[in-house]
Amino acid sequence: MTDFKFDHDRKSRIGLDEAVLCDGKTVGQISAMIDALRGEVGGLLLTRLDQSKFDTLFERYGSQLDFDPLSHTAIFGQPQSPRNIAPVAIVTAGTSDLPAGREASRTLFFAGQPYREYIDIGVAGLWRLFERVEDIRHSPVVIVAAGMDAALVSVIGGLVAGAVIALPTSVGYGVARGGAAAMNASLASCAPGVTVVNIDNGYGAACAALRITQLNARPLARQSRTVRIGKSHRND
Repeated sequence: MTDFKFDHDRKSRIGLDEAVLCDGKTVGQISAMIDALRGEVGGLLLTRLDQSKFDTLFERYGSQLDFDPLSHTAIFGQPQSPRNIAPVAIVTAGTSDLPAGREASRTLFFAGQPYREYIDIGVAGLWRLFERVEDIRHSPVVIVAAGMDAALVSVIGGLVAGAVIALPTSVGYGVARGGAAAMNASLASCAPGVTVVNIDNGYGAACAALRITQLNARPLARQSRTVRIGKSHRND
């Protein structure tokens, strides 16, 4: 008997496939999930998979597992076919923020969502951002991965019209407190409309971006309905 229940209906329900969080799971549990799901799903995204677990899994599955050691993600089988829509921008303040940013990009890749990475353009050298900001503005959704004071989040939020998703990272010394300062700064951003996910949660940031891009790509089904406001009513 398996000790897990895979959410097969998640894709049809919310537009997102279930991923396997490998942190806290044994190699045996992860392997059992892969074996149970092969043939039922075209591909499977594994997150927070450390190198030692992958090495053991590789002995069983070999090249069927596409592993990225930077983001600690693996894709079993095939990712979804690329969608012909505008790319999501993934902006990282520094190269130290890349692991979280790359987790986001790998999640988007698995879902068939085009993306572009803009690496090492933090506010310590604003000219680096200004060199790329016009390209970034073309994306309907921008994920900003930044640690320390996460100042890049507010700067990007004040420069682009697209949806901005702050991805605070655990990068920083002392009072950065493992990303708490970056998360609080993102939540307190003076740039209106910034969305914030949890510390180092690149997967969650990508899922937020996917919800937005899938909603924008969905055909508008407008139906007339009566909206009652007090004693009056109007048709929308």
